[in-house]
Amino acid sequence: PEHWFGTDRQTRDVFSRVLVASQVSLSVGFVSVVLIMVIGVTLGAIAGSSGGAVDDLIMRFTDIVLAIPQLFLVIAAAALFTPSLTTTMLVIGLTSWMSTARLVRGEFLRTRTLDFVLAARALGAPAWRIMLRHLLPQAVAVIIVQATLWLSTAVLLESTLSFLGLGAQPPTPSWGGMLADGRVDMQRAWWETVFPGAAIFITVLAFNLVGDGLRDALDPRRSN
Repeated sequence: PEHWFGTDRQTRDVFSRVLVASQVSLSVGFVSVVLIMVIGVTLGAIAGSSGGAVDDLIMRFTDIVLAIPQLFLVIAAAALFTPSLTTTMLVIGLTSWMSTARLVRGEFLRTRTLDFVLAARALGAPAWRIMLRHLLPQAVAVIIVQATLWLSTAVLLESTLSFLGLGAQPPTPSWGGMLADGRVDMQRAWWETVFPGAAIFITVLAFNLVGDGLRDALDPRRSN
């Protein structure tokens, strides 16, 4: 057939728009996750390796941000700025780092008392070297799993923002934006919402399955 997924009200090919929208959603997802990992790993590493007042300060701030519902935080932050893909990436990244920081901190607290770390500290190795050379490699498995699982969440958040008109703006297609456009005539043109919705479902499910598989392979202690 000429149009595999049909056309929308503006006679635009839905299949082509779903494919282009996948680039938008995945790009936002990957960039957002990089930002989440940079902020979360940095703060978690500093808190876990420093301890004391620094750890308390970072963790109390993290707890305060975690107390705010994430979806509300994302929507409120996005509403403050001009809707765009860049804004979406920044908003998701800057409001989603907390769980990563807590996990990395936990790994650092667990490994900082191991023999090889204590030996390096006794030999006079500087704190930054111990952090980068000995503590961070022990947390790589957790970081990889977190990054993979956050990809699915970032895709969902991007779709939510686009559905509400706070993400990608026309004429740039996005799965959330296509759902918003198609809901007007769902009974007569069901394909306008079913196919972008299916794309979101399959993408999120795939990232979650990959994340679970990586967790079982890289961190069997946590998976059990």
